[in-house]
Amino acid sequence: MATAPIRLAVIIGSVREGRFGPTVANWFARQAGDREDFAIDIVDLAEHPLPTVITTTPTAEGAQALGAVMPRIEAAEAFVVVTPEYNHSFPAALKNAIDWHNSQWHAKPVAFVSYGGLSGGLRAVEALRLVFAELHAVTIRDTVSFHGAWAQFGPDGEPVDPEGSTTAVKSLLDQLAWWAITLREGRERRPYVP
Repeated sequence: MATAPIRLAVIIGSVREGRFGPTVANWFARQAGDREDFAIDIVDLAEHPLPTVITTTPTAEGAQALGAVMPRIEAAEAFVVVTPEYNHSFPAALKNAIDWHNSQWHAKPVAFVSYGGLSGGLRAVEALRLVFAELHAVTIRDTVSFHGAWAQFGPDGEPVDPEGSTTAVKSLLDQLAWWAITLREGRERRPYVP
């Protein structure tokens, strides 16, 4: 029996000027795109600035941004969050995007690709695991992490030493696919009740 591709949202969590996130996210999306079991949607939070004040009536710009992001989060069956580490945690814009959604995360798997200095963004990932647990999402154990990320990629947007990162991506995607299919089948058989 053929299984429909997993709708995977790759979320770029940084919105800072001069950010490195698109380099990492685009590389990851190319890796995932080589597989037939994923259909990739890159959600760049910088392209859709969400309101920072949660109200029942957001501004026209905020409503437009929500209208661009919410259906994509809802449609996704799995997520990969690409995040840097800011002050031992993750970017405010990423937390804002997470908080604007709730049921859209329920019973879906979330994996992480992080980057940064010495820690490679791993402290941001640990903080995000707590947030996603509260949203009834399942976080994938294995991550892809780039320590000293700016030196890890060449001008072509590819890792200068691809062997380790390619192996890590394969492991992450294998686990993510297993959880996505398992949770898809679970939601189809019985709606998730938070």
